[in-house]
Amino acid sequence: MKPNSIQRIQVIDSHTAGEPTRTIVGGAFEPGGETMAEKRAAFAGEYDWLRSATVCEPRGHDAMVGALLCEPYSPDCVSGVIFFNNVGVLNGCLHGTMGVAVTLLHQGRIGPGKHRLDTPSGLVTFDVSASGTVEVTNVRSYRHQHDVPVEVPGVGVVKGDIAWGGNWFFLADAPPEIPVSLSCLDELTDYSWRLRNALEEAGITGANGGEIDHIELFAPPADPQLADSKNFVLCPGKAYDRSPCGTGTSAKLACLSEGGLLNEGQIWRQAGILDSVFEGRVKKHTDGGAIPTVTGSAFVTAEAILIIDPTTPFAFGITSSNTEL
Repeated sequence: MKPNSIQRIQVIDSHTAGEPTRTIVGGAFEPGGETMAEKRAAFAGEYDWLRSATVCEPRGHDAMVGALLCEPYSPDCVSGVIFFNNVGVLNGCLHGTMGVAVTLLHQGRIGPGKHRLDTPSGLVTFDVSASGTVEVTNVRSYRHQHDVPVEVPGVGVVKGDIAWGGNWFFLADAPPEIPVSLSCLDELTDYSWRLRNALEEAGITGANGGEIDHIELFAPPADPQLADSKNFVLCPGKAYDRSPCGTGTSAKLACLSEGGLLNEGQIWRQAGILDSVFEGRVKKHTDGGAIPTVTGSAFVTAEAILIIDPTTPFAFGITSSNTEL
């Protein structure tokens, strides 16, 4: 339920390899439930106004990812967190985890070193340095299906892998006629959105019917000395990831590992659309798949108090489902 009085929300903004995170650090919002999955569901039901007010226009923008700090279910975690974007809640977010890490460090709540974070997709460990470098050990990631064909209207048959890296991804090569470049954002977005819709219409999902809400396209890197691959990642709200995408890199690492193309401990350097780079490696998991470790850098960019006055136009954000609130 939307509040009927003025709300003041304390946030700290950061960016990870160019991708923004807005972490809610004050305002006394604690979703119900014990586990982070339960808290995520409660947040989606009770606080969707907080999501749209903080990351949608006019205070945010489509590329912004939000993070709500809350009490962890696991007592050995420094915090719990719920990630969300311009259209809803997320399962996990590694660039956001890096943003949360430097935010907690900036607040003095933690010092440099290793810490655990409770997320809806599972427990993750991060090791943060004073300079902003963050190494995140993710949840178990795995390739669900290999070389899956899908008929995409106006494109033809596209084949790719379905993999879990904290979110569900469809990973495919970018079409040769569309370079993975900032100059081709419109074409990449259109192609990826067609592909995502085709997956949905064909009933192609992740395990247990999990929605494939991220599309990841790959091409050779701009500089092979700096990266092994370059990607374009379209997120659920139709915004592209400015970073190489942490959960997407985890999904890629899992596919490489299960395909016998990446050994344990071997470094894979994944560039994103801005040519910023995440470094990743894997450790085999006894139940199959792998535990990815992804390293990047994040930086605090702002501290702010967001004022939400319910009597003003677009108080709770501009969304596709409304024109005024």
